[in-house]
Amino acid sequence: MSAHADALAVLRAWTPPSDAQAALRERYVAHLDAHPDGLSRGCRPDHLTASTLVLSADRTHTLLTLHAKARRWFQTGGHLEPDDPGLDAAALREATEESGVAGLALHPQPVHLDEHAVPFCRPPEGVADDGREVHHLDVRFVALAPAGASYAVSEESLDVRWWPVDALPEPDLEPLVAAALAALGTGGRGQSTGSNSDGGRTAEASDQPSR
Repeated sequence: MSAHADALAVLRAWTPPSDAQAALRERYVAHLDAHPDGLSRGCRPDHLTASTLVLSADRTHTLLTLHAKARRWFQTGGHLEPDDPGLDAAALREATEESGVAGLALHPQPVHLDEHAVPFCRPPEGVADDGREVHHLDVRFVALAPAGASYAVSEESLDVRWWPVDALPEPDLEPLVAAALAALGTGGRGQSTGSNSDGGRTAEASDQPSR
């Protein structure tokens, strides 16, 4: 099965938790039906992306990356690569690359969808930039990190840090965190205990753009 077919199957099988999420799911499916290259950043102006909210083993903290271009804290994620077999594989690959955490346990189904404008998303080499505003149709997963996991600041981030799920640096992350905890059966937002769940960095930050 191609990644395109897999993405359609995953989205069609997913049960959205709200009417708003159901409308987004239909938007994504319609986009893929109309665009065989809808998973590629060469599909302009819109294309699907995959991301992962990494939670600590006790689900009280989330590991976020400081995006080099946006200068904001986000979950890990990015564009699909040609050899990614599906959305979940792309989400796990991006999470592993951007967090440096080994042994992430990815929840098999998406937990949240989000469409957002990305003004700094440039087309791949050989594809003309027509100047239209690009939208990422992001499919979001959740993964649990092993207890005591070490993390690394990759060349795609300015920083990587654990944040309490009840003290997030970006309010826009709250719906994703709530959806992730609900999907894992936590029954709502987790509670931090005052510890930072910090397994320690294993690499220094770099000023390289991410996506």
